[in-house]
Amino acid sequence: MDQTLVEKIIARASGRSQVRPGDIVTCNVDLAMMHDSGGPRRVKPILEKLGAKVWDPEKIVVITDHYVPAVDAESAAILDLTRKWVDEQNIPNFYDMQGICHVVLPEGGHLRPGLFAVGGDSHSTTGGAFGCFMFGIGATDMAGVLVTGATWIKVPETIRIDWSGDLPRGVCAKDIMLALCARLGMGGGDYQAIQYTGSLIASLDMQERMTLCNMAAELGAQTGIIAADDVTKSYLLRTSGHNAIDASDWQPDPNAHYRETHSFDAAELVPQVAAPHSPANSAPVTGHTGTHIDQAYIGACTGAKLSDLRMAADVMKGRSVASGLRLLVAPASRRDMADAMADGTLETLVNAGAILMPSGCGACAGFGAGVLADDEVCIASTARNFQGRMGSINSRVYLGSPYTVAATAVAGHICDPREFLDRGSE
Repeated sequence: MDQTLVEKIIARASGRSQVRPGDIVTCNVDLAMMHDSGGPRRVKPILEKLGAKVWDPEKIVVITDHYVPAVDAESAAILDLTRKWVDEQNIPNFYDMQGICHVVLPEGGHLRPGLFAVGGDSHSTTGGAFGCFMFGIGATDMAGVLVTGATWIKVPETIRIDWSGDLPRGVCAKDIMLALCARLGMGGGDYQAIQYTGSLIASLDMQERMTLCNMAAELGAQTGIIAADDVTKSYLLRTSGHNAIDASDWQPDPNAHYRETHSFDAAELVPQVAAPHSPANSAPVTGHTGTHIDQAYIGACTGAKLSDLRMAADVMKGRSVASGLRLLVAPASRRDMADAMADGTLETLVNAGAILMPSGCGACAGFGAGVLADDEVCIASTARNFQGRMGSINSRVYLGSPYTVAATAVAGHICDPREFLDRGSE
C-alpha cells in the first residue's frame, strides 16, 4: 500500500512497516522541544511527583523566548527556574535568550527529514518545513514523553494543498496562509496533516516554508509538512553540517491516498489582511485600505525572520514611519538579527524610524514591551489576532505580511504594499 509522507514517518517511529489513517500507535520520540512558558515550570512538578528524570537529555531542547528579557520579578523567576531545571537534568541543548523556539530550533541543526518530534507549543508545526512530523502537545503529555521517550498518536489523514505559479511582487507566504484561513476556515485542517506541494512550494526558501507550516496550526491541522528537497538539504548543510541527507528518503509514494486536494494558482493571489479577531477574517488588502493604525508590529515566528525583515526593508528604504504611528521590530532570532545587521536590513528599518525590540515572543503573546492599550489598533505580522492576545481586550489587531505592515507604517493607515514597491524608494 502506497503511503503518504506522514504515514511513512509514523510507521518508522512506531516500528511498523505500514500504518493507516485511524490507527492508534505508540511512537518513539526523536526530539522534544520546550520553551520557558509551557516547559520546565509545568513539567517539573509532575516529574517530581513521579520521582522521575528525563529519559534522554540529548533528545530534549529547551529554549527561552516568552519571558525574555524579564520585565518583572515573576518573569525573572520563571527564567531562573528554567535555567536551574536544565542544569539539574543535564540537558545540553539549551538556548537562552537566542530567539523564538520555532526559529532557533532549526538554526541549531536539530531538525531533519523523517524525524518524529513534539513541541510544547501549538506552532511546533513549523518543524514540518524540514520534512519531519512535528506537532504541539500540552504539559501533561510532554511530561509523559520526558519520562518514557514515547507518545501515542492516532494516525491522521493527509490533506494536500498544491500551489502552482509564481507569487506576484509584494505577496509572500503569509498572504498564502491568510488566504487559506479565509478559504478553508480555522477548522479546515480538522486536526489532520497538511502537506504543501506544487511548483511554487519548490521555489520557496526555507523561511517562507516555515511560515506555511507554522500557520497550519491556524487551519486547525495537527501539523504541516513539506517533503525534503535540495532547498532543504542546502539549509541543513549550512546550519548544521548535515551532508548525508538523501531527499529521496522521505517522500510520499506516487499513489498515496489523500483525504482531499486543494489546488491554487499563486499568480492570482494579492496581499491579504485579516480583520479582528481571527485569521479567518482575511480578505484582499483593498478591503481595508485607509483604516487608522496606532502601532505596526513586525515580530513573531511567523513574521520576523530574516526574509521577513528584508521584505519590510524593501518597502521602507528611503521612507519614514508616519507621524503618530509607532513601528516595533522584534527579529525572530539573534542570528537573524545579526544577519540583518550585516546586510544593512536593520539599518534601513531603524533609519526609517522603527524601534528595535529584543528577539523573543514579546507582544505577539502579550508579554513584555509593545502590548496595546484600550481601543488601540495594530497591524502585525504575527499568526494570530485573537481578542486581547496582544494587550487590552478592547484593542484591535489586523494581520498582514511584512510587506503590508511596513507599507502601513509608512502610510499611517492600512495600505497596499504594491503602491510602494512599484514606485521604488523615495
